[in-house]
Amino acid sequence: MRVPLSWLREYVDLPAGETGRDVQAKLIDAGLEVETVEQLGADLTGPLAVGRVLTIEELTEFKKPIRFCTVDVGQANGTGEPQEIVCGARNFAVGDKVVVALPGAVLPGDFTIAARKTYGKNSHGMICSGDELGMGDDGTHGIIVLPPEVEVGTDAIELLELRDEVLDIAVTPDRGYCLSLRGVARETATAYGLPLRDPALLDVPAPNSYGYLVKVSDPSGCDRFTARTVTGLDPEAKSPIWLTRRLQKAGMRPISLAVDVTNYVMLELGQPLHAYDRSRLDGPLGVRRAEPGEKFTTLDGVKRTLDAEDLVITDNSGPIGLAGVMGGADTEIADAVTDPETGAVTGTTDVVIEAAHFDPITISRAARRHKLSSEASKRFERGVDPQAAAAAAQRTVDLLVLLAGGTAEAGVTELAAPAVPRTVAMRADHPDKVAGVEYGRETVVRRLQEVGCDVYGQDELVVTVPSWRPDLAEPNDLAEEVIRLEGYANLPSTLPQVPSGRGLTARQQLHRRVGRALAGAGYVEALNYPFIGEGVFDQLQLPAHDASRQVVKLVNPLSDEEPALRSTLLPGLLGTLRRNDSRGSHDLALFETGLVFRAGAQPGVAVRLPVDRRPTDEEIGTLNAALPAQPRYAAVVLAGAREQAGWWGKGRPADWADAVEAARSLAVEAGAPLVIRQGQYGPWHPGRCAELVVTLDGVEQVIGHAGELHPRVVKALGLPDRTSAMELDLDRLAAAGGQALHAPRISAFPVATQDVALIVDASVPAATVEAALRKGAGELLESLRLFDVFTGEQVGEGKKSLAYALRFRAADRTLTAEESTAARDAAVALAAERTGAVLRGA
Repeated sequence: MRVPLSWLREYVDLPAGETGRDVQAKLIDAGLEVETVEQLGADLTGPLAVGRVLTIEELTEFKKPIRFCTVDVGQANGTGEPQEIVCGARNFAVGDKVVVALPGAVLPGDFTIAARKTYGKNSHGMICSGDELGMGDDGTHGIIVLPPEVEVGTDAIELLELRDEVLDIAVTPDRGYCLSLRGVARETATAYGLPLRDPALLDVPAPNSYGYLVKVSDPSGCDRFTARTVTGLDPEAKSPIWLTRRLQKAGMRPISLAVDVTNYVMLELGQPLHAYDRSRLDGPLGVRRAEPGEKFTTLDGVKRTLDAEDLVITDNSGPIGLAGVMGGADTEIADAVTDPETGAVTGTTDVVIEAAHFDPITISRAARRHKLSSEASKRFERGVDPQAAAAAAQRTVDLLVLLAGGTAEAGVTELAAPAVPRTVAMRADHPDKVAGVEYGRETVVRRLQEVGCDVYGQDELVVTVPSWRPDLAEPNDLAEEVIRLEGYANLPSTLPQVPSGRGLTARQQLHRRVGRALAGAGYVEALNYPFIGEGVFDQLQLPAHDASRQVVKLVNPLSDEEPALRSTLLPGLLGTLRRNDSRGSHDLALFETGLVFRAGAQPGVAVRLPVDRRPTDEEIGTLNAALPAQPRYAAVVLAGAREQAGWWGKGRPADWADAVEAARSLAVEAGAPLVIRQGQYGPWHPGRCAELVVTLDGVEQVIGHAGELHPRVVKALGLPDRTSAMELDLDRLAAAGGQALHAPRISAFPVATQDVALIVDASVPAATVEAALRKGAGELLESLRLFDVFTGEQVGEGKKSLAYALRFRAADRTLTAEESTAARDAAVALAAERTGAVLRGA
């Protein structure tokens, strides 16, 4: 919300020397986010004067049209003689009043005006456009043409209010009333302790039965509708300078008088309005829900298909407006058009003014559904004062009568659903408990009254909330008002006492070790948003019954394309890999550790925790029970070169083995025995997928997968060829490793090495053979390593040879050759029994 300081002073008598910076500091202390204070005209100096164009000579010998003009600027040039100026613009004529920058003036951008020879003529100044003066767009992109009644020689800086200060306020969703001068003025008056001149305090005639007919079919979507009619408007009437300048300073573009007035009143009172050309209306106005598939064209020229939840304004012809968002093109205010033959001017002369109050949720959903955010929807979805509708309509009528010579019809239509004032019960000392400061009842009552509340009671207060504050719904909201007006800076800063000796939890320590290990292995951490769309599960080829498809959906997602919380880390990581690859970074190794979200069988209902005391363990437990399960996962993705080529070697591409090795490194950090065996799961290539298994409570559990992604997944997601990935459940990996890491015992006795080469069927996984060897070798086995895989005629068709190095060592003695050989033979025997392995050469 852009708030010109000159406009704000109309409602609050600020001290004469108060600057925009001073007001900014006060409003920030009161809890508003004033981002900047723009100094309009700070780099503008005169002389700038109003001139009347006397003559125009067309210079045709140049590539583009140029005009040589003489302009009467009165005594502004010190001589009273006409000023000769060269100008390329063509939207003005002889007799028009224009703004002239005389030699010596400095325009925004440090553009100094001086007399100079150009296009063969001497030019003494410049005829100015709005952009050149920093005024913003007026819709013409041409020279400013002033009303004919402006006197020649008038100082244009004062006339156009070119010097001002504008406060740019980032209005939070709970403070929708500050999307108006009225709301900001109320906060300013409270901050300075000054009275407020409320612009909504107008004499409004009572509703009667002969106003414009309105039928509201959905009172839940529209609980108040005011309609007024003004006739006999002058279609040639233009918005006055003060009105257009205020709109421009507030960031809006002037369009036409009727539209400018409705925008002005919206900025002033916060109530969006709409003006219909009465000659284009077909019968009474109506408010209803749209029929599915119903269509109409909005003011921006787009033909829209409506949803059954959309609230629409109608007449006998059908929808003529998307309620609270944008009006329709069929009833738009018509521009004035002059008949070239008769000189008669036609345009809108009679208007019907709509000032209504709509359901915020309905408007918010409609604006998002149609991707059509407007100044009106921005206000309605944050909450508009329903009591301001009649005053806003009256203010609009008064301005149209004043500025366009119209006549206000006596008929006043006002439909309002029954409503009672909202009240909130609160103990007088509740703000004290929330803030930890003793304010006292008198301060609490005074601050709530400054907000606009009516307060009754002694120890137990009954607070009637003002109509413009829909965000005040419970005692904590009222406490916040007291605290912010008393000043957040006045709250004592007390740090809690931290129990000594606890430090990081085991889970936090593992999280850090995992990050350091992967970073040390050359992976780069990527932090992704925890939102996904359900379509990605089809791209990952997950089966229909897969647990990852049971997602937690958000009621109010940031994006309709990603309405759910992630149940896997892969979509975010693979998206990051794809984005970096498309930008020229082809050798990638990324990792992420983070929470995933698992939907429960029954969604829980969260309880509201108190803020005036520490929640009990039972309350915290109830809150945690309502949350979805949130295990911590770890994942890596790789593509391109794993080792770069150079003088040190040829390098090599990343492959499935690197993804498996990443899982091994995490298992080492967790101190957990990790079994890696052949597996098959959606995103991974069925022949290059490893299943990651741990033992928990004596039961083997699959905690993740690693390997090369399936080619169809790579194609669907637009990834580089042979992309590899690994993902596992870090919490279950940690549980399998126990609470503490134990350093290995180092034996002082020598190791005995035995090598075996086993021939097995080609379909037998090496991990299965390895598991049998480990089991058979017993406690003397220190380590086992596969160092060769061979296939060929020597081992037979459909067979393969697996060569293992077995290291045996005892903790208390030197092993004899007989002991190590016996252990090796036992390992080979069990492998033969379980896998059909045969010693090569036997």
